[in-house]
Amino acid sequence: MKVLEERHGPVAKVILNCPEVMNALDMEMRLELAQLLSRLSNDVEIRAVILTGAGKAFCAGGDIRSQQGLGIPQLRKRLDAAYECINLLMRIPKPVVAAVNGPAVGAGFSLALATDIIFASDKAKFSQIFSKIGLVPDAGSIYILSRMIGLPKAKELVFTGRMIEAREALEIGLINRVVPAAELDSAVLSFATGLAHGPTTAYGLAKQLFLQAQHNDLETFLKVESYSQIIAMHTGDYKEGVSAFLEKRQPRFTGQ
Repeated sequence: MKVLEERHGPVAKVILNCPEVMNALDMEMRLELAQLLSRLSNDVEIRAVILTGAGKAFCAGGDIRSQQGLGIPQLRKRLDAAYECINLLMRIPKPVVAAVNGPAVGAGFSLALATDIIFASDKAKFSQIFSKIGLVPDAGSIYILSRMIGLPKAKELVFTGRMIEAREALEIGLINRVVPAAELDSAVLSFATGLAHGPTTAYGLAKQLFLQAQHNDLETFLKVESYSQIIAMHTGDYKEGVSAFLEKRQPRFTGQ
């Protein structure tokens, strides 16, 4: 298996598992990742997801060797498989936390960007390396980057393809936290477990609202927001949250 799953109570840890090639994304890995994310999306027992890489890298991007000599139909299938992974990460109705344990390059960088929260070890590095081999960024990189850090900085990273350290990534708003490498796994699991005990339906609705905010005008967005809030107000977690507030205690959310 090129993608592994570990379960830690309500948290699923998804591990890209080809450390000998720095977890480069060949077709098999793309399909396995999409299949697993799709299953986790519908698994009510799982309320948060972690994405990380085996070994010393998070993901080195596309597996260049395996795409040599492919025709246009085959190349399009590879791209479509990567796009499915990006879409699933962004739309899965529960929080996804990236644990970037090493280099996140090219499409591997895109995978991290598609998650909701990014923790990076102090050994992590990031690069939009596409220009170094004469390609444009794929897997949604430009779409996400330009919205996260603005056009000027996004263009700099894309055009230069330079490698940036975790601290710089934090400073320019690409990631949420930098932690010592030895503490990354425990820090991410602790954070994800906290989210997994939160109001899962509300988190999922909020994720959709973030996406809607990217391309809708305010009037349209507020209509979608109203619809989402009405759904949230009919969940058991909302009832529990109100009860806990009135009783001055911590809520015990079930994700329903």
